[in-house]
Amino acid sequence: MKIKRNLLSFFCVCLILPLYSQSNYLFTDTKLPISKRVEDLVSRLTLEEKVAQMLNNAPAVQRLGIPAYNWWNECLHGIARTDYKVTVFPQAIGMAASWNPILLKDVATAISDEGRAIYHDSSSKGNRAIYHGLTYWTPNINIFRDPRWGRGQETYGEDPFLTGRMGKAFVAGIQGDDPKYLKAAACAKHYAVHSGPENTRHSFNTFVTTYDLWDTYLPAFRDLVVDAKVAGVMCAYNAYSGQPCCGNNLLMQEILRDKWNFTGYVTSDCGAIDDFYNYHKTHSDAKSAAADAIFHGTDLDCGTEAYKALMEAVNSGLVKESQIDESLRRLFTIRFRLGMFDPQQDVKYSSIPLSVLESQKHKDLSLQIARESIVLLKNENNTLPLSKKLKKVAVIGPNANNEASVLGNYNGFPSVVNTPYKSIKEKLQKADVVYEKGVDFVASVEDNKQNISDLIERLKDRDIVIFVGGISPELEGEELQIKLEGFRGGDRTSISLPKVQTALMQALKAANIPTVFVMMTGSAIATPWESENIPAILNAWYGGQDAGTAIADILFGDYNPSGKLPVTFYEKDSDLPVFNSYEMKTRTYRYFDGEVLYPFGYGLSYTDFEYSDLQLPSTMNTNDNVEISVKVKNIGKMAGEEVVQLYLSYPAEKNNKPLYALKSFERISLKPDESKTIRLKLSSRELGLVDMDGILKVTEGRREIYVGGSSPSKTKAKHLPIIKKGFDIVGETHIVD
Repeated sequence: MKIKRNLLSFFCVCLILPLYSQSNYLFTDTKLPISKRVEDLVSRLTLEEKVAQMLNNAPAVQRLGIPAYNWWNECLHGIARTDYKVTVFPQAIGMAASWNPILLKDVATAISDEGRAIYHDSSSKGNRAIYHGLTYWTPNINIFRDPRWGRGQETYGEDPFLTGRMGKAFVAGIQGDDPKYLKAAACAKHYAVHSGPENTRHSFNTFVTTYDLWDTYLPAFRDLVVDAKVAGVMCAYNAYSGQPCCGNNLLMQEILRDKWNFTGYVTSDCGAIDDFYNYHKTHSDAKSAAADAIFHGTDLDCGTEAYKALMEAVNSGLVKESQIDESLRRLFTIRFRLGMFDPQQDVKYSSIPLSVLESQKHKDLSLQIARESIVLLKNENNTLPLSKKLKKVAVIGPNANNEASVLGNYNGFPSVVNTPYKSIKEKLQKADVVYEKGVDFVASVEDNKQNISDLIERLKDRDIVIFVGGISPELEGEELQIKLEGFRGGDRTSISLPKVQTALMQALKAANIPTVFVMMTGSAIATPWESENIPAILNAWYGGQDAGTAIADILFGDYNPSGKLPVTFYEKDSDLPVFNSYEMKTRTYRYFDGEVLYPFGYGLSYTDFEYSDLQLPSTMNTNDNVEISVKVKNIGKMAGEEVVQLYLSYPAEKNNKPLYALKSFERISLKPDESKTIRLKLSSRELGLVDMDGILKVTEGRREIYVGGSSPSKTKAKHLPIIKKGFDIVGETHIVD
């Protein structure tokens, strides 16, 4: 026993010695500026130690008391992939449908609370493994240009302005408001011009016009880098104009570092540097690829091999050690700003307790944003809300009781998951509520004829059938090994609802069984038959741990739906251009001039809103800001929330231009017969238009304003109120920074 105690004492001393021996180093002096502390630390590292710190799984430097750190963590809609039980919010595309950046900031604050608690608890136990750090590779602010992209569910939709607003709110909640310390470090990804296809993402090369680059693909990144001061940026797998994004002159140097003055860190997407020589074939080997990525400012290699070649690259003169030092400064600056080298009592975020995980406050937030995310697409003859006095209810379909779908992708795991069936059964405790899956997501209609026929027989006595279908993150997502009808490699080959689901609803209609359709999806689904024949349709996305509760609350009138679409719901596959083309012509509500099923910004309510008294100046100068006011009144019988949306068009512009573009929005709440005057301000940035050279300018000419409850797209759906008014801009051209 004495020998064991002596060995234990020796072991403890060995652990403490590195920390004790570093006490006189300048980088341990918390009174010094972070820049001086970082400079001192980097100067003490050997070249081999420096290179090791540039991999995402950075080892400890025991002689300096620097602990190991794994940079890779995720928090897309809750802390992901951890073994702790956490709050899981709706998938990002669903949270975007709330059009509520204030609520999204609260959600991100809750997520970073849980992340801090996990980090400190796991670190105290010596667990510094992947998915336990404070550097989150979130949010995904790529533009969801094509509904076939399986990872579009991770984004905030197809519009640059909405994406920028929601992205900035998320970053603010993640990073906190302390002047010295970051609560956690957000990361804007995937930079840039990246949105599928998944099966060629390691090798494809995009070409877009300068106009499309600056009008569509870069604005949200600019918003997060310049305005939100995001801590990190992740460069994408693909190449742009012949150069891999992580080694791209224009994207990485001219724009990110020089024009936007980004001083944070850049990480590669995982394995992206290896793609330089394995797939893009722009570099001969790991040594040249790593040197080029460092030269272009990619500080961290999410990988296990490529950056190990930096030792050889320095020794052979391909890259200078001083360039490696610059990357190390950026990386360690983030770790110092996270308080990783300071006493915990100095960092206010280090006191967040583990009890915040799945706290009631966070559960309430999850339910609130799940409710606000759901979009009522159709409600013929006020089919919804349903009566709670129904006696016999069937909840059927592949998503009716599917926990995997509501949790989305890049997800964590909560203690309790509320599916639609569970929640409806809980709400209607006196009713006979039955569940049947009915059909799989994708299956042969011919092979399921008898199955469907038998199911219809069992459902004939039901007062209502709630069919919960759509698709699943098991079918769409990141580089999935899937090949089924309508799906391949994580992407979709068709935007149509799988045929077997339509066949089941057709059978329900033929049997005169009242049916409501609840759709789960991460992207737009074409439902022409359902939109014509099913009286009520809800789009519920992948709604997180409280998806079922939110759906039940809306179906039975305990919450008035208020979500708005962050993407266009097209009618058919032929409405879409070639998937691998990044040209924006005929894409998204801003450039598609055809008729759609449900337009961008669309979403019904159980009440009605009236817009009137749109006020704006008739003339203004090119460098002026403008204030626009509009009166909105609830003319229905139920309290409700409305998202007031403002779009701008450019009838006098002869060059490239959007049909109209979202420039402002505000979510409001109105009681029956209540009205509010909403004031929306537009700066020169919102009034400007990108020219052919990518320069944002405000020029003379006519502008038209559309204000209402939806975009002014052509649609087969119920037209929501929109009012229009024009004004003239006069004066010399004003160039916007």
